[in-house]
Amino acid sequence: MQYKSLLHILFGTILLAGCTAAVPEQYVESAVASSIHPAYGDITIPYNIAPLNVAYEMEGKAFVSELKCGARSLVMKGKQTDWKLKQWQRFLASAKGENIEFNTYVKTSEGWVKYRSINWYVAEEPIDPYISYRIIAPSYVTYEELSIRQREVGTFDEKVVYNNMLLSTGKDGQCINCHSYKNYKTDNMQFHARQHKGGTLIVTTDGVKKISLKTDSTISAGVYPAWHPTHNLIAYSVNDTGQSFHTKKNNKIEVQDLKSDLILYDIDRNEVSLIEHDTLEWEVFPAWAPDGKTLYYCSAHMEIQDYSQREREIIDRYQEFQYNIYRKSFDPDTQTFGPSELVLDAKAMNKSATFPRISPDGRYLLFAMAEYGCFHIWHKDADLYLIDLETMELRNVKEVNSSDVESYHSWSSNGRWMLFTSRRDDGGYTRLYIAYFDKEGKAHQPFLLPQRNPYFYGDYYKSYNVPEFMIEPVSITPQEFAGYLNEEVISAKFRSQKGVGENEMNKD
Repeated sequence: MQYKSLLHILFGTILLAGCTAAVPEQYVESAVASSIHPAYGDITIPYNIAPLNVAYEMEGKAFVSELKCGARSLVMKGKQTDWKLKQWQRFLASAKGENIEFNTYVKTSEGWVKYRSINWYVAEEPIDPYISYRIIAPSYVTYEELSIRQREVGTFDEKVVYNNMLLSTGKDGQCINCHSYKNYKTDNMQFHARQHKGGTLIVTTDGVKKISLKTDSTISAGVYPAWHPTHNLIAYSVNDTGQSFHTKKNNKIEVQDLKSDLILYDIDRNEVSLIEHDTLEWEVFPAWAPDGKTLYYCSAHMEIQDYSQREREIIDRYQEFQYNIYRKSFDPDTQTFGPSELVLDAKAMNKSATFPRISPDGRYLLFAMAEYGCFHIWHKDADLYLIDLETMELRNVKEVNSSDVESYHSWSSNGRWMLFTSRRDDGGYTRLYIAYFDKEGKAHQPFLLPQRNPYFYGDYYKSYNVPEFMIEPVSITPQEFAGYLNEEVISAKFRSQKGVGENEMNKD
């Protein structure tokens, strides 16, 4: 212990010697915390996160920032911090399992004031080193300038995975969406291209193929994907989707499915088969349990009163669509499913549940819930909820929710971090938030994905969506992806399964 303490003191001395700023010797202490942007309050952070740079939003003649952990400290002057990456990384690595005091000193006309410390606890568990997301303008502006990007979480390095403008030319527009990975690794991944040069790019260790998952027996090509964790299988929903735009309601946009089913794609056989196909059910958002033996999904039940006006009726009754969460057992070797089992009766709560995600240990089910619908990214009442699958206890994850939209979410590979989108900052654009999830099943206060410039998001008029954790970066270049999309599409074959889709005369 004495040897460790000596090292910490020496390390702190080296850090201080390398800084040009110094903590004021005399100051008055304030009981008020400093006003900083972003509002990184008392939070839990990973030791491998990029620097949490802030800007001070109060007046002063001079500013000094101090990060203090025991005898170690980092000091910087200026109204905005720009912590040197290597110093920051060494400091956080030395503070694992400990608390960092973030101290602010402001010089006023009456002398220096030290504001109340903000506490950053450094978790012992790392966050996955990469995340990816789609960058998109609000759909009422445009949807044809899109990119899928990946970010190294420990730095500010962001790279394009694919930009649809590589192949979009004038009237030949292209939409890209729904990137996903198998077990957080990018050697098995996929994403969709719609319209021009359309198809689903399936990446495996055997190469890249451009596949059309639309068959004569399915509603559409695959939409929302879920990679099977142990076999070369992907579950998809297939959807006939439309948008409605509100002029008076807080929820600006309504995304509705006129039809939806679940399918299973066998990559090795290039075969599509039906999982769920019911005229009275709208199935969507499949998600595998980590052992691959259970498939979770959402479904809404609706009786159509007049089939001659089916589409109009669905649009008019959009607030009646409330989705429950179900699951089905699965044998991956025979590719057979068991009967559907109700997991959460959200409709009985006058709620609608979507986007189930199972924690890597199989213990928790994280999902979004609002009053109605399946596409909650514009529903201001949407919050994140959690079910303990051992006790079946349901609770609102109040630790991370806000008064605005919380929607897309994912688990880190070790289950200790949650990544989700929120519109809490300005109500218009989704931003990425990270929250620690401890061993007792409690989420901690979330924090905004850091950027080098503390005011970056204020001038960034695009949204982040479909955030995913990765343990490695995508190695295929955007130009290589464009080359694969330029190739001829390979059509998947349909394989019928007995007992699925019987007595479904009115699906079309």
